[in-house]
Amino acid sequence: MSTQKVIVIPDGKICDYIDGKFRNDTPEEYVRQTIEKRLVNEHKYLPGQIAIEFTLQVGSNKPRADIVIWEKDAEEQTQGTIKLIIECKKETVDARNAKDGIAQLQSYMSVCPNCEWGMWTNSIQKYVFRKYVDANGNIQFMEYNDIPSADGNLDDVNRPSRTSLRNASDDNLLFVFKTCHNHIYVNDGMQKQPAFFELLKVIFCKIEDERNIPNPLEFYTTSEERSNPDGQLTVRKRISKIFERVKKRHGKIFDANDEIKLSPRSLAYIVSELQRYSLLNTNIDIKGKAYEEIVGANLRGDRGEFFTPRNVMKMVVEMINPRMDEKVLDSSCGTGGFLVTAMTHVISQLENEFSAALGVKRADWDSDTIRTFQDRISEMAASNYYGFDINPDLVKATKMNMVMNNDGSGNILQTNSLLPPHEWADEFKARLADALHVKKSEIRNHTSIAYFDVIVTNPPFGSKIPIKDKNILEQFQLAHIWENDKKTGVWKMTPRLQSSVPPEILFIERCTQLLVPGGRMGIVLPDSILGAPGLGYIREWMIKNHRIIASIDLHADTFQPRNGTQTSVLILQKKTEQQILSEETSGQMADYNIFMAMVEKVGHDKRGNPMFKRDNEGNEVLVPDTNSVLVLGETGEGERTVSHQQKRKVEDDQTPDVPAIFADWKIQEGLAW
Repeated sequence: MSTQKVIVIPDGKICDYIDGKFRNDTPEEYVRQTIEKRLVNEHKYLPGQIAIEFTLQVGSNKPRADIVIWEKDAEEQTQGTIKLIIECKKETVDARNAKDGIAQLQSYMSVCPNCEWGMWTNSIQKYVFRKYVDANGNIQFMEYNDIPSADGNLDDVNRPSRTSLRNASDDNLLFVFKTCHNHIYVNDGMQKQPAFFELLKVIFCKIEDERNIPNPLEFYTTSEERSNPDGQLTVRKRISKIFERVKKRHGKIFDANDEIKLSPRSLAYIVSELQRYSLLNTNIDIKGKAYEEIVGANLRGDRGEFFTPRNVMKMVVEMINPRMDEKVLDSSCGTGGFLVTAMTHVISQLENEFSAALGVKRADWDSDTIRTFQDRISEMAASNYYGFDINPDLVKATKMNMVMNNDGSGNILQTNSLLPPHEWADEFKARLADALHVKKSEIRNHTSIAYFDVIVTNPPFGSKIPIKDKNILEQFQLAHIWENDKKTGVWKMTPRLQSSVPPEILFIERCTQLLVPGGRMGIVLPDSILGAPGLGYIREWMIKNHRIIASIDLHADTFQPRNGTQTSVLILQKKTEQQILSEETSGQMADYNIFMAMVEKVGHDKRGNPMFKRDNEGNEVLVPDTNSVLVLGETGEGERTVSHQQKRKVEDDQTPDVPAIFADWKIQEGLAW
């Protein structure tokens, strides 16, 4: 059995991705480490070509360049042979800053005679320059889309081919999204929310272009086009044609008269930032983190919306274990994170099924198998995944998220799902009925909406947004006043309605109404529902109508830094009418065990800063990163050699441990799902 080598990191330090040295853990260092990973994993530079904090001679001064790169076969690594310089700054440093902005980078490039390329970034601004000497012998700088990759191919910088598209690594896609959004916000005079939706339009165009196989990619701008007004107009024409196809494909998201409202300059800039990546093939976690972070920063509302952390969503989905033939709903879908996570989980099942049937791994599938696999995914996404949300902007954002991750956008619908079904908008009911393959007339009231096998959700909660509408309240037993018999301790429902009810309480019952008998629910709830004496009637109602499968107590920092509400996850299975009747007749509830767990560490602190595992002395530790392959060199025969040499911190997060423990417990309890 192999053992992992553990390296201790002093408190407040990071281990550099390239040279392994300890450096102060600062916002500027976060930017540099992210860029270093991009250089290796996306641009394929070898660590041996790269130096960190390299001392330059600039007149009598000796500043240190953040990152310098030499040619792979450089005979000596000196200031005179540097090929590329990168300066990384924290987000608050502006590119126009005289001391730390692009002027600093250009001064460094000027004193390195062979330095042709330079990049300056602070994670929300990025500039790339190519140095040249004009006819008068003066050094000039031309702005470019991107730095070249290790192979020096500039064609791909200007117009990538399908084979040259890269999968984003680490936080680099987040950097790109933030850079693009910031550019629109600053240069086009738009508020954050309109700027976000303009960015979404361009992302849709990027995905549409990637899907347009086998035609050549049209989503691109050359460096020359980006740098002059006529070229920018050419780019605008090219992208507008793609957007026309987008509108036809996604008529439920965009109106026929929608157009991209960005200035040609901004559009060309955004295209140049996005064009190098494959948004379809980039790892789903990297896409999800980038997308949900930028959505949260721009669309977070004031209706009790606190988007669920990705680690919690993964935990819930793995515990609930949706299957390929099951209909999955998030009744408060927000940005669509739960749905994307559930769909990814099922796609993994499907992939294993295909591989087992064929006897080969996915990497070895032929084109017909890949096409059949993708068709199955599209079919599944179109028929089995549903999302409701009251916020039309979040509905649009969820659709985008689903499109970016396998195109399940058709069943993401805008509605107040707490309304009585007969008050649901006619268009909503029609689209829902069509997707469920039922008659619209069958969706009559709260007793006739049990269509879903699995629900995963984090409903809005809080006393600040109570539900007071009598028409809504009278649908729910939990909206009534309940009285507790002090002799028996039993809660009984009275005919009287409460004057107002927090939404999360109603969502418990609504989700139960939406579940088929035997269906499963994973729901995030405030701890008060599970412990407050005055809310005992809710617990009694839940026990009567469900088998309580599991209760997972989440750490108080789970939703920090935005919300400090103490929450738990409940896994419930809806009882059948026969089960309920049998228990009522016997006067005795079925006896069963409940899985219970406490998650004491969630990978971040109350300020949202990541937390990592430490040794007994309190120091952070590093282990080999087996998910990241580093190309080290070539053999004499020209074959590439690889090695797993990078190190990574280990997040101090217990949520990934819970599903495995739960799976073993489930087997012991005889639960088949």
